Amino acid sequence: MIETCSKRCMLLGTILMGVLTIVVLILESHLADTLSGSQRRNKTFPTENNSTCWVHQPYTVISECHPCSDFEIRSKSIGVCIHTSFKEILKCKSGETVTRSCDRVAYLEERAYWTFTIWSLIIGLVSCFAVMLRTRVLNFRAKKRAQKALSNGAI
Repeated sequence: MIETCSKRCMLLGTILMGVLTIVVLILESHLADTLSGSQRRNKTFPTENNSTCWVHQPYTVISECHPCSDFEIRSKSIGVCIHTSFKEILKCKSGETVTRSCDRVAYLEERAYWTFTIWSLIIGLVSCFAVMLRTRVLNFRAKKRAQKALSNGAI
């Protein structure tokens, strides 16, 4: 099917696919920013001991958002781990230490992104080499066929 397309048609298709990809990326980025921004403003996370000192007072983050251990999740020893399986520890100005449930862990998402990117690169390179090898094999067979036809005097 693709062999019947002209160079002009292939070029047009490639350009359209590129434009479509860029439009989807822009739209997805815009929607992700819009949705995550509105959800974060309206979303309240459960806290340990129902303390909300971090809402009314300045606070410092003692421990950034990180995953809860399997033991904490299964035993439900820390209530905030039940909701999102992530927790962060805050210290309010009054001295109270609060454990709060949180959305995402940045370094885990970054690691997942880089893992996906590296695997995509590896698969792309393997596919590229497979195509190059297959092209060489087919060119070699065509050359042999042409040599055989010329040596037999068929042309």
